[in-house]
Amino acid sequence: MANYTFVNSEFFYLLVLPLAIVIYYALKHKSKSSTILFSVTEAIDTKPTIKQQLRHLPFVLKITVVTLMIIALARPQSSINWEEITTEGIDIVLTMDISGSMLAQDLKPDRLEASKNVAMDFISKRKSDRVGLVIFAGESFTQCPLTTDHNVLINLFQDVKSGMVDDGTAIGMGLATAVNRLKDSEAISKVIILLTDGVNNSGMVPPLTAAEIAEKFGIRVYTIGVGTEGFAPYPFQTPFGIQYQEVEVKIDEKTLQDIATLTDGKYFRATNNNSLKEIYKDIDALEKSKIEVTEFHKRSEEFLPFALLALGLLFLGFILQITYLKQIP
Repeated sequence: MANYTFVNSEFFYLLVLPLAIVIYYALKHKSKSSTILFSVTEAIDTKPTIKQQLRHLPFVLKITVVTLMIIALARPQSSINWEEITTEGIDIVLTMDISGSMLAQDLKPDRLEASKNVAMDFISKRKSDRVGLVIFAGESFTQCPLTTDHNVLINLFQDVKSGMVDDGTAIGMGLATAVNRLKDSEAISKVIILLTDGVNNSGMVPPLTAAEIAEKFGIRVYTIGVGTEGFAPYPFQTPFGIQYQEVEVKIDEKTLQDIATLTDGKYFRATNNNSLKEIYKDIDALEKSKIEVTEFHKRSEEFLPFALLALGLLFLGFILQITYLKQIP
């Protein structure tokens, strides 16, 4: 009963009635008792039978039924208590290039899958942070807004693939979309992780203009240039199947460095999977903000078990009275 709350608790005053009836019943049967004096008791079996021992059972069942019905009328409810939990975290938007060049296989299995795997591992460890996902190629869009439900985010991340949008590399548009997701955030620390393997060649927003907007909103941008130095194997579709050719790796490191410097972030060059993980060490050192998460509570009506038990005991008492405990006047 400690886990129950009662909507109509005033009905508990009715418990006085079964208590009064019990007292009246006890006094009534006490007054009916009598004593007879015998010189010897050998001829009398003083041990009561089972039927005699159970003669008060119908009354006990009726009192129990009344008590249970009063509890049912009080409407017991069980509840999962809600509470506001304050956790520390930061708001992070992962902004990932999914252009065709991300299929190059200088990282294994390719740049895009390697970047996704490392990013998903990072997400799973940032339990207190709100994380969102923006993807871009020739244009950009939000794959997942800021959320603490990292399982949903990771599921959406797994669906990311090259070709979801028109090809190209709109770094400025990808960064601007991520800034738009963070500009209204109340977190003390707001971070964008911008990952690309190319040079800005699409979109209406220049990368440095987007960086200036991020700086105005206090957003720190970590930039990652993905790809080895020199050349990388890239798959081409031919009449004879997929053929791999060595393609020159072109990354606008100067722009990525300027974006990071302007927003008080840091630039990384990731030539392998381990390099991708380095950025997360710096993010862990950021000042953490406080996020309030409210857990809702659910109440369930619990009167039915009490009512059914009362009905069952009432039926049991009736059966006993007309059968085994039947009294003949």
